[in-house]
Amino acid sequence: MNKFSKRFTLDGPAGKMECMLDLPEGDPRGIALVAHPHPLYGGTMENKVTQTLARTFVTLGYATARFNFRGVGQSEGEHDRGHGEVDDMAFMLDYMKEQYPGLPVALSGFSFGTFVQAQLHARLVNEGQPDAIERMVLVGTAAGKWPLPSVPEDTILIHGELDDTITLQMVFDWARPQEIPVIVIPGADHFFHKRLNPIKNLVVQMWRRDN
Repeated sequence: MNKFSKRFTLDGPAGKMECMLDLPEGDPRGIALVAHPHPLYGGTMENKVTQTLARTFVTLGYATARFNFRGVGQSEGEHDRGHGEVDDMAFMLDYMKEQYPGLPVALSGFSFGTFVQAQLHARLVNEGQPDAIERMVLVGTAAGKWPLPSVPEDTILIHGELDDTITLQMVFDWARPQEIPVIVIPGADHFFHKRLNPIKNLVVQMWRRDN
């Protein structure tokens, strides 16, 4: 993405993980992990929404990591219906915390990636780490598609008005009991075609306002 971006490989739980690290200028103020959409439907870490989220966190000063899920690109292993993918994200979290100790951590994802990040957050809570994550950003939240646990009340939820893959009603039904607002981008489909800039602008504005 910029001169501070680099590809690298980790030996993960199921073999090699093809990864990307995007760094801000100067010392990072936090760590961000970004998860891509479903690997069986063409999802990769190069997905445009995933890249937009990575750029967003770099703008906010975060060391931002993403990787191809199992069986995608140069990553080894096979798709594991989210279970192994959560293990891999937890592995990446531990790796990034070793590289940048003491920094707050943000989790972000698009579509299937929202399921992975919500499951990771739930795992951390169950392990007695309720404050391990600073905040979450979920775009095209996979409510109704996969068993999505509850997320923190300050989670930023962004959805497309015209999403026919995961309908607004599905997201509202999931968010309503948690009383979490859903930000709707008018005219946006599931993949936010020609609607990527509002994602970045919204997250940057909300993050800087609230932090």
